[in-house]
Amino acid sequence: MANPGSSLGLGGNGGDLITVVAVGPGNPDMLTLQGRDALLKADLVIGFQTVLNVVRPWLENTEVRPMTYRDQEEVLQYAEGQSQRGKRCVVCCWGDLTVSASELLARVHRRAHNVELINGVSSIQVALSRAEISLEDTVFVTLHKRSDTTSDVEELAHYLKERRRHIVLLPRPYDLMPAAIATALLDSGIRDEVPVTVYQRLTLADEQCWTGSLRDCSEVEEDFSDLSIMVFRRC
Repeated sequence: MANPGSSLGLGGNGGDLITVVAVGPGNPDMLTLQGRDALLKADLVIGFQTVLNVVRPWLENTEVRPMTYRDQEEVLQYAEGQSQRGKRCVVCCWGDLTVSASELLARVHRRAHNVELINGVSSIQVALSRAEISLEDTVFVTLHKRSDTTSDVEELAHYLKERRRHIVLLPRPYDLMPAAIATALLDSGIRDEVPVTVYQRLTLADEQCWTGSLRDCSEVEEDFSDLSIMVFRRC
């Protein structure tokens, strides 16, 4: 049974507990104190290498197992075995657990009866702050998933035609990035002049912000960062 937002106990993990720590948008300073505490107490920490690089300062005395999309089930199986031996096991993921972490969480739940969730800061929250727009006036659409995204693009076009709320969009890295999304929206009948802002690598030292029209975005030839967020303002 998940226990969202709780911290690790001091007297063991109950036999088969796996903790999932969301590390934030990429800047180590954005990791929560609760997340740091869990990492410092962990016997084993696993995650994708780019995520582990963020939390490396807190892993000096911990066994670390990087994983990839190809071997993540094997690494999670190892974590399951270590957890059953009474080891404190932590799985790290980007951002916050409420954004694009559902697939990983489902894999963890299949491996452990007890899953503890420690939420983090999402790049979506940072983007809202940068754009100075409020969550209650915003629609969030994510394309950051491996399933078909046709209906999501159609939903995005629908909200852009309504123009009743701001829209925050999370692209899918590499194959469905801002230029391709802009082209798809133009093909859906969205006007060329609709303004769009693309935030890249939020909170990191090389953070960037691109602003222009939808047509301008579709014609960008340089690669946007795989850590990008698109914002369509209501007005």
